[in-house]
Order: sequence, then C-alpha cells, then structure tokens
Amino acid sequence: MSTEAEKRQRAYYSKTAEQYDEMHLRPDDEHYLALAWMLAFIDRLKCKSVLDIGSGTGRAVAYLRAHRPELKVIGIEPSAELRAVGHRNGIPAEQLIDGDANHLSFQDDSFDLVCEFGVLHHLPSPRIAISEMLRVARKGVFISDDNHFATSWVKRALAAVGLWHAAYWLRTAGKGYRITAGDGLAYPYSLFDDLDLLEGRCSAVHCVNSRGRGPNLRSSATHVAAFGVKAIRD
Repeated sequence: MSTEAEKRQRAYYSKTAEQYDEMHLRPDDEHYLALAWMLAFIDRLKCKSVLDIGSGTGRAVAYLRAHRPELKVIGIEPSAELRAVGHRNGIPAEQLIDGDANHLSFQDDSFDLVCEFGVLHHLPSPRIAISEMLRVARKGVFISDDNHFATSWVKRALAAVGLWHAAYWLRTAGKGYRITAGDGLAYPYSLFDDLDLLEGRCSAVHCVNSRGRGPNLRSSATHVAAFGVKAIRD
C-alpha cells in the first residue's frame, strides 16, 4: 500500500470509529450470514482456535464469543481507534490486538481456522493476506468479501481479455482505488480472482453467495463466502 493510500485509509477509520458499528453492522447483512455459516464449519472441523484478520471493532470476535465461548478467539486490527471501540463494547484487550494482515505475527499452523470479513477489498495486494491466512491456519480458512464482477457485464468482458485492472487504473487517474463516505478507501475486488490460491493450498474449497442470487455466482453474487479446507484433523 502506498504511503498516501495508507494515510487516507487510517484517517477514515480514525474519523469514523465512533460511528463505525452504526455505519457498517446490520443484523441481516452478508457478513452476519457468513458468520452463521462459519459456525457449521467450525463444528465440522472441531476447531478450538480462530484468528480473525482486520477485525474492525470486533464483529466476528464478539459473535464467536457469544456463540462458541469455549473457543480461543483473537482478532487483529491495525486501527487503534476501532480497537478502542471494541474494547469498550466488552472485548478483552488480549482478544482484539494490533496486527497487520500482510505480516501475521504468528507461527505456521497457529490457529485451527483463520477468517476475514470484508477486509480484502481494502488491501492493494489481497493475495499476500490470503497467503498469510493459509500459512497460519491449520485446518482451514474462511473468507467473506466482495465480487465486483457481479455488478457489470462490462467488467467481466474486460477481465476476460485481461484489461479490467488497466481500465480501472485509468478510470481512477492512476490511483487504483476509490474513496467513499460509506466504505472509505477500497479497491475493486472479486474473491474469484484469488480462488486459485485457495485451491492450490486446500483439499477442498466451497463457495456460496451471501448477497445476490443465481446459479453463476461470478455474475450474480455481489458478496461471496468461501471456505477452504486444508485438512480435517482432530
């Protein structure tokens, strides 16, 4: 991430931290739906520990604390202001800590499951973060994020001929990202761009739409949840 982009992103979260939950958390949104699905995978793989990257104010950590209190759960979040909100909301400081998704400070196979919810589209190089998730995960990874291809056949056509990223770079005058009041700094992202990374490191990968409908998720689902199983171990 460029210094300028990082400064803008940090400034957005600092400015909106006190309103973050009101702006971004809805009981019926795609990430809460994905969290409900993730519980089934946690039970199936008999997970005892979970790491959540880019936790924000701790949505996933709080959800798991409420629904699976026996789990060891840690969330990492680089914004001190967002962490402070999570701590005030009852998440212990040792469960919501400072951290960088691109450089996880944990050894290989440190957690049974590593997850993220709506983080990858804020990163300029999401494959780095996914690689780190796979490195630290012992049993599997769970990803809930955007699919920008579902919003336009033009994007899919440009991607098919390898021109989508160049077109977006031109559209944003070389920045490669957009800034909105509702989502801050974000990059055009589709989870389908990185499925090959999951498939190369996992024995099975399962995908489901969390917003949108239709048989072809790439063209119909604006948000997708993916679960990659590295191994089923007791």
